Formats: sequence, C-alpha cells, structure tokens
Amino acid sequence: MGCASSNTVSRKEMTKSEKAIKAAILIQKWYRLYTARLEARRRCTWNIFQNIEYYGEQNQLKLYNFFNSMLSEFDGKDTIQPKILHAFSPTHHPTIYDTTAEEDDELHELTNPDTIAIEPNYNGPHLFFPLTSIQVKGLIKAFKTKQQLHVKYLLMLLHEARKILKKRGNINYATTSISKQITVCGDLHGKLDDLYMIFHKNGLPSVDNPYVFNGDFVDRGPTSVEVATILFASFVVYPNEVYLNRGNHEDHIMNMRYGFIKEVMRKYKHHADKAIKMFEEIFSWLPLATVIDDKVLVVHGGISEQVNLEALDQIDRHKFLSVLRPPGPTDLHSVDSMTLELKELEEWKQVLDLLWSDPRPLPGCLPNTFRGGGCYFGPDTTRSVLDKHNLQMLIRSHECKIEGFEYMHNGRVLTIFSASNYYDIGSNKGAYVKLVGDSLQCHISQYVSTASTGLRKITFTQRISSLEASALHDLREKFLALRSDLMEQFQKHDMKLTGRISMCDWCSAMEEVVEVDVPWRMLKPKMVKSDQDGMVLYKSMFEEVYVQHRYSNHNSPTLTEMLYRHKDSLETIFRMFDRDNSGFISMEEFEEACNILTRHTSMQLQPQHIADIAKSLDLNGDGKIDFNEFLEAFRIVDAHGKEKNMARRPSLNGDEISEELLSDQDEISLISKTDSQMNLRVSRKTDSQITLNSAMGIKRLSR
Repeated sequence: MGCASSNTVSRKEMTKSEKAIKAAILIQKWYRLYTARLEARRRCTWNIFQNIEYYGEQNQLKLYNFFNSMLSEFDGKDTIQPKILHAFSPTHHPTIYDTTAEEDDELHELTNPDTIAIEPNYNGPHLFFPLTSIQVKGLIKAFKTKQQLHVKYLLMLLHEARKILKKRGNINYATTSISKQITVCGDLHGKLDDLYMIFHKNGLPSVDNPYVFNGDFVDRGPTSVEVATILFASFVVYPNEVYLNRGNHEDHIMNMRYGFIKEVMRKYKHHADKAIKMFEEIFSWLPLATVIDDKVLVVHGGISEQVNLEALDQIDRHKFLSVLRPPGPTDLHSVDSMTLELKELEEWKQVLDLLWSDPRPLPGCLPNTFRGGGCYFGPDTTRSVLDKHNLQMLIRSHECKIEGFEYMHNGRVLTIFSASNYYDIGSNKGAYVKLVGDSLQCHISQYVSTASTGLRKITFTQRISSLEASALHDLREKFLALRSDLMEQFQKHDMKLTGRISMCDWCSAMEEVVEVDVPWRMLKPKMVKSDQDGMVLYKSMFEEVYVQHRYSNHNSPTLTEMLYRHKDSLETIFRMFDRDNSGFISMEEFEEACNILTRHTSMQLQPQHIADIAKSLDLNGDGKIDFNEFLEAFRIVDAHGKEKNMARRPSLNGDEISEELLSDQDEISLISKTDSQMNLRVSRKTDSQITLNSAMGIKRLSR
C-alpha cells in the first residue's frame, strides 16, 4: 500500500520564480562557456602574433651574428673581400667610435639644414628657434591634418636635440619635487594616435606635468617620423621635464628591417639620407635609463645580474650606434689591448641587457633565447639589483601586454606598453602609469585608440573573429613560405604517398618545421582538411594558394618560395649596400646579397638562377635594381593566378584605405583605393609593419 501510494504522488510543479531562476542559471552557464571559448581563441591568437614577432627578432639577430662572424674571417684591408664587408665594416659604418670636433663638423656638413631651401608652395608647419610650447602645439595640430614637417625644420630640430642630449649622462635623474607627479609611457612604435590619446587624457608635457618616454618611439607604425618629431620637440622645449630613454628600436640596424628608414625615404625622398643620418646619430645619444626620486628605475628592456648603475654611468653610450653588434676585435698583441676589449664587451653586454631583456616568473638569469638577445631575469635578480642600488621598483616596456600593463616579481616589476592595437585591431590596450606623491604610487590609465579604426562599429565577438583571422593569415604566410620543407616532413609520415596522415603526425610536422609554439590541434580545422576517418589531408593546405613573384615567373616555385621565406634578411643586406638610401643597388650587389643569404641559410640557390633574377629586375638595362619593388612584388595567389583575398586589418603604411565587415565570416576585408582597385593592402606584419613581411599588395613605386 505504502509503495503504491508513493508512486501516485505527483511531482511538484515549479513556480514562475523558480523557472526564472533556473533559466537565469542556464543562461549564465552558457554565457560563461561562451566567453571562456572567446578568451581561449583570444589567447591562442595572441600566442600566434607574439611567437611570429619574436621569431622575426631571432632571425634579425642571427643574421647580424652571421655578419659579425664574416667580419672576423676577413682582413679589413683585403681589397678582394665581399662588398658586404666594406658596407658593414667599422670604416664605412662604424658601430663604435668616439666623438671628436672633426666628426661633429663632418656631421654638420653632411646634414646642414642651411643648404636646403624651403619651396614657395610649402604649406606645412614652420619652426623657429628657440622653440616654444606654442610651436609644439602647432606641430601636433599640423600632424593631425596630415601635414608634413619640412626636412629643413626636421634637421634643425634634431641638431638642437642632439646638442642637449650630448650634455646628458647615460642615466637621467628625474625629480617630482615640483610637480609631485611624473608619467611613464612605454612603446609607441610610430602610432601617433596613441600619443594623441595620452596627451588628451593626461595633458601635454610641462613643468607641472613631466614625462618619461621609455623607448621604441619608431618602427612598425606608419607615423614614426611624426611621433619622434613631437617627442624631440617636447624635449627641446622642456629638457628638464621630458626624459627620453633609448629602446632596442632606436637602432639603425633595426630601423633597416622594421620600417623606419623606409618611412623616412618615402616622406623625404631626395633629402632622406640627411634625415636618416641625423636620426641614427641622435638615437645613439639617447640616455639608457631614468631614475625617479632615487626610488624607481625606468629602462626599456630590463636588467641582468651584471647591471651596475655606477659602471653604466661611465660608458660612452654614443659609441653604440647599433647595440646588435658587439665591439670589434682589437690588436691582441698587448695585455692593454686585451683588457680594453674585455672592458668594451662588458659595457656592450650591459647595454644589450638593458634594451633587450624580459622578466620571467622563475628565479635565475638566463640568456633570452626566445628573442635572441638580452636575458630572462627572475624575481631574485630583480630583488638583488634593486636592493643593491636602494631602489623600490623597476618600470620597463619592450613587451606587448593584452591589458597594456603587467605586474611581476611581487609587484616590483611593472611592464608598460603604450601602443594599442599593436598586433591588430582589438589585440591589446595601451597604457601609461602616473607616479604620484612622495611614495610614487602607481596610477595606471588604459585606452584604445580608435581614431583610424572601425573598432567601435563591431561587436566584441566580431572583433575576436577578425583578430583571429588576421593571426591565421600571418601563420598561413609563414607556412606557405615553408611549403617544400613541410611537404618533405609530411611525406616522412606518409611512406605510401597517400596524402593522408594522422593528426598527431601533422601536429608533429608543423611544430618541427614552422617553429612556432601554438596549439596546432586547436588550429587544425582552420588550416587543413580531414577525411571522414579523421586523417589529415595535408596537401589541402596548399591546394588553394601559393607564393608567386611578379618578376620571376620563369623560375621554379621552390626558388620563389626560398626568396620569399628570407626576403626580410635580404632587405637588411640590400639596405647595407644602399649607402645613399636611394632604393637602388647594382646587379652585382644583388647577386652578392643572394649569395650571402645562401651561405647564411644553407639555401640551395644556383648562381645562374640568381643571375636570371637579377637580369629580370633590371627593367631599363641600366645595371641597377629597385630592391623595394623586388621585395614588394611577392604575391599570394590562388590556383587561377589571382591574388588571394585574405582577411586583413587596416594597413599601417600610412595610406588611406576603406574597410568592410564581412559579418558572415566575421572577417575584415580591406580594399585599397590606389592605382589598382583590386590591390589589397596588408596589415602590420609581426616582422615588418610596412611592407616587408607582407605578401599582399602594397602600392608600388612607379618607375
């Protein structure tokens, strides 16, 4: 009876409020799962961007180390040595030298602004010295309307800034005794909109509003010249309130690869060599660190166990025109010469560590193999160095952070990065920190510059999707350049050549060849097709697109692929040959550059193939090659030979573009309104923002 009666008890029906609560819980659970997936996609995308960026820096340092080893193999007086050694040797391009009155006179003769006349039709801003804050405001206003400062005024400004910098020590000593505050900004990387955002939120530099700009003003962004101009102008007006630290991109060799020299050449054409020379000179005079109220150390990269501020203050910083190259060998026949070389190496190592190092959560101080330069320093190194110098905190930049800042080492290390949308639209926030009061309390402000983007016109989900598409585009470009190596690796797992391998084998091959640490299993559905048994059809990665070069269609696809893979290194070599910054090199120099790259990378390039490429590039038969046009002539095309429309974000080469949101795929298609309506602009590449690591169309120079 009891059992029967219990079976007939009806289930209590939920009330309206209980239904609402249950529905809310289900919605909340779904939303948390949805946002977690978005965050996973965002972190994966971030990982792709960062790995490719650091991979490019590794290659740059490896190439420079290769040059150094070449120098050690040849006698500098040998007239039959390769031309690259003449271009790279200290005699022609000194990395280390002491400043003399004769060299100052020579510099002024080479970059004398008095020899340049201002055209009657020039309608840009005018500068008069001594410079005033009103003129700085005028510069800011002019740059907002896309006006360009005349090269005569630019050279005058750089000469004035150099005069002041030469009187400064290697370490700035800032005080807040008057202002009771100071603002520290991180990397700007040629992003003028971010500098405007900082000034809008925090005010212009003044006696009551001092600033520390912590290096990396230039490269990668489209307006590096304007950013550097405003910073140097502010420094000239307020030399005791504006402090400029050197970053790893205030380096002539880095500027060759990452876009700043190309930007100067594009904007100043006939006088570009003068402007480049002055920027190279003034970058070498920038101080290496700033100490605020004897409490906070501000450096661009970080520290190492060898960092000693007292010794650092005695270094002749100007002798390091490029920090990438260690001091050259001296006469080792005397003990004094050996001691001098050892001292210079120790000085160089300190400077390299300050500009290139990164913090890590684990203790110890190890070589930074991820970047290829500097070191990884742990919390014990931070504690040791700061305590040794009676400092409380280290503020550094150098690393892009999703939120624009990050605390590490129990709050004693603060990373500040001021370039928002660094990798792509929506990739990260920018930030600056204001130190307030006697205790220098940190007040961090975040922002996202939206002046030149459609960031507020799309949803967060669409933003993540477009960011993801851009990262996958960068990754596809990388493995398209490695097509032959990948196919060889795939076929090791496919002995019967069926075109099918397991997912584990595919992931293993991708990790080994591409050398980018990303979750390949998660990315597989977006990269390659699979059959119904779950086997990977690895040929499908390349069946839709391939790399083509406009001037070398007669060459084999493998040759074009190899040149495309190493074109960033080629550009660095080309620019070393191009001493007058004309954008042209001889056919012999082009062939030697390819031969050097063959030796550096162990590529299999036949001399006849190189000669054929050189001849095809000499369009007018004058024996000169426009290497910019060669580098920009690579294309990713589909099976019909048409340029592949791959998702991109706004170009950062300074040209105006239109933007269209493809909502069905959550991708952004960017179409350039130039001489070719189908000419797709590229986004900032993690190796080179302007053109060099791009396979999509950039406006070519008309011959």
